[in-house]
Amino acid sequence: MDSAGFSMKLWPPSLSTRLMLVERMTKNLITPSILSRKYGLLSKEEAEEDAKQIEALAFDSANQHFDKEPDGDGSSAVQLYAKESSKLMLEVIKRGPQTKESAEGIVSEKVKASDETTTFDISKGRRDFISAEEASELLKPLSEPGNNYKRICFSNRSFGVDAAKIAGPILSSLKDQLTEVDLSDFVAGRPEEEALEVMEIFSSALDACDLRYLDLSNNALGEKGIRAFGALLKSQKNLEELYLMNDGISEEAAQAVCELIPSTDKLRVLHFHNNMTGDEGALAISKLVKHSPALEDFRCSSTRVGSEGGVALSQALGECRNLKKVDLRDNMFGVEAGIALSKVLSIILSLTEIYLSYLNLEDEGSIALANALKESVPSLEVLEMEGNDITAKAAPALAACIAAKQFLTTLKLGENELKDEGAILIAKALEDGHGQLTEVDMSTNAIRRAGARCLAQAVVNKPGFKVLNINGNFISDEGIDEVKDIFKNSLHVLGPLDDNDPEGEDYDEEADEGGDNENDLETRLKDLDIKQEE
Repeated sequence: MDSAGFSMKLWPPSLSTRLMLVERMTKNLITPSILSRKYGLLSKEEAEEDAKQIEALAFDSANQHFDKEPDGDGSSAVQLYAKESSKLMLEVIKRGPQTKESAEGIVSEKVKASDETTTFDISKGRRDFISAEEASELLKPLSEPGNNYKRICFSNRSFGVDAAKIAGPILSSLKDQLTEVDLSDFVAGRPEEEALEVMEIFSSALDACDLRYLDLSNNALGEKGIRAFGALLKSQKNLEELYLMNDGISEEAAQAVCELIPSTDKLRVLHFHNNMTGDEGALAISKLVKHSPALEDFRCSSTRVGSEGGVALSQALGECRNLKKVDLRDNMFGVEAGIALSKVLSIILSLTEIYLSYLNLEDEGSIALANALKESVPSLEVLEMEGNDITAKAAPALAACIAAKQFLTTLKLGENELKDEGAILIAKALEDGHGQLTEVDMSTNAIRRAGARCLAQAVVNKPGFKVLNINGNFISDEGIDEVKDIFKNSLHVLGPLDDNDPEGEDYDEEADEGGDNENDLETRLKDLDIKQEE
């Protein structure tokens, strides 16, 4: 090739570059300086939010600049990107920290203004059927010359064939500028035949759009619906976010998704929820996951996945070393899939949120996961393992894991069978550090007075702590009074206790007979070291 005909494109920056800039700006915003001494230092949470907004606004400005000079190498866009980021960051530093109740701030106002010119959203209106005439009037702004809409949201409004035929040509005229499309819940109440025809019209209109975000949730798609969107799905090579929730995704539909989407190399977010995927569907999804090396946020919850599918999904996640959030709640994984998942989690260090509730993990699967998490995921913030038939046998492993996770904000272990023995060990694990902890749920665990008291004492003085849920247990009336006294200066932090059963302990078949069981148990556990089970 003639060197004169070759040029390196510097724009747009890669996703990793954009994320790196956000991290760098966040660090700068929370680092003490002369300016921060004058204007105040931002919290990490506020700095992260501002940094994301700054980057988004700077990226939009630079992107618009690049669109006007498509033949350039992108160097001027890169310079503008850096300049805008620096300028906005300085404005935020001079603005200083803000409470949520105060004004939106420099960045938020500018991002909001930018969103208004680039986002077209009809989802806020009344949920109803749209006629052809209404569609023509409603979508008129999309037909105006020179509009800069990059994101469209048609959710919550039901399109029939006549309205879709109005929308089709309008959307087709925007395919060179659209990057985000939300068509969730846009055929509600339509007969199947009409809904499928509407989907095909929209699919054809948006064919060849270079999208980064696509939401087709809440449309009862099934395999027919997925294939009705075939033209759109086949043209997507740069998707970063894909949402297919509550869509009736069966085994065949899941296979169709994998078959139609040509590339998931850039996919960061993949959400399946409340579908009928099952084991065979999970095997298909696992193939998609394996070919999504950039995946950061994966949700496959309430999808009827059993042990075989759970093992396949777990192994596939091992190829996604950038994972930050995994949500597998409400499936039928069982012990084997839990152990398979534990082997994967031990090699993924970037995870910050893990949702593993209602997976039938039992003690064996829970211990394997706790041991794996203890040695990995150093920045874990959310751990949910509710409803897994976990008993006190698994408590030492769980406690050792929790003690090691000093960045935890949310811990949910409700609807298990940890009893006082497990509750006291977990309370002991939470005593030291854990300064960012905001929520602990130990509801419905057959906990009595001793366990409730230890949990209350462990969290009552945590800065920023918001709720302790110990409802649905067997706490005596005296125990309730004791816990309330511990929280006497912050009763709003103590969750409701209306489902507590003070008499429940009388029906506990394993309760020791005679003596003060609660105090005796606490005494035996008081000096017990938290350590990983061998």
